[in-house]
Amino acid sequence: MDGLVKQHDWIDQRVFDLYDEYCHGRMDRRTFLQQAALVAGGLAMAQALMPRYANAQTISFTDERIKGQYVTYPSPGGNSGTMRGYLAQPKGTGPFPVVLVVHENRGLNPYIEDVARRAAVEGFLALAPDGLFPVGGYPGNDDDGRELQAKLDQNKLRTDMLNSAKWLKAHQLSSGKLGVTGFCWGGGTTNYLAVMMGADVKAAAPYYGAAPAPTAVADIKAALAIHYAENDERINAMWPDYEKALKAAGTSFEQFTYPGTQHGFHNNSTPRYQAAAAKLSWERTIALFKKNLA
Repeated sequence: MDGLVKQHDWIDQRVFDLYDEYCHGRMDRRTFLQQAALVAGGLAMAQALMPRYANAQTISFTDERIKGQYVTYPSPGGNSGTMRGYLAQPKGTGPFPVVLVVHENRGLNPYIEDVARRAAVEGFLALAPDGLFPVGGYPGNDDDGRELQAKLDQNKLRTDMLNSAKWLKAHQLSSGKLGVTGFCWGGGTTNYLAVMMGADVKAAAPYYGAAPAPTAVADIKAALAIHYAENDERINAMWPDYEKALKAAGTSFEQFTYPGTQHGFHNNSTPRYQAAAAKLSWERTIALFKKNLA
């Protein structure tokens, strides 16, 4: 994994901030590049931030330790009534503890599929659903994926993720113990699923995701490992109220902020990736799952 993406220290924080606006759909690609070009050297920085998925794979589709396949399953009340996802199964006959891996705001891209494989090699049956399946699936690039996801009925999209979690928990190879992790939009959805599913989620590890409403936090019964980037003002501003609600509810949680990191630091396909923080946060996530899903 190390060396696949260059160290990001040379990129101006102003360009990172613009990229965050672009990633979250608050400006289009053209505006992002135009605004970045106003910073000295900014256009080259902006272009360097675009994902390079072919270089980011850490575990091959054909790795002998796992079996990967695409699966479809019912999703009543979702955007089309059916969902598709990438299921990564560890070697062996099971049953296995299960982990749902929830993508960012652009559908099931190769990075998220790789994360599912990373979970599988640790002994978990992992499902990475594609929220874009009702509109044809991840289109092969993030710009179109982000646009498609923004046009979906967002309540139905969350229902699709809820149905995915329920389907995985009930899978014939499942031990019945469910963990959830997700990134960016998927981090917020991880929090949402922990609220909505209560005791059916045993452990959850949201990465730089929007916090749930404080009044809903008492419904969380999962043990939590909550990961934040240091340079992520919008998401981090939600933490004080979230922390207060977690403490009031007596929820088991740990919160980690990784120094010098940007929103998206776990994604090893762009220079926002920070190897040390990504490695440490993933080790903490896997430790959480092994402790609570065993």
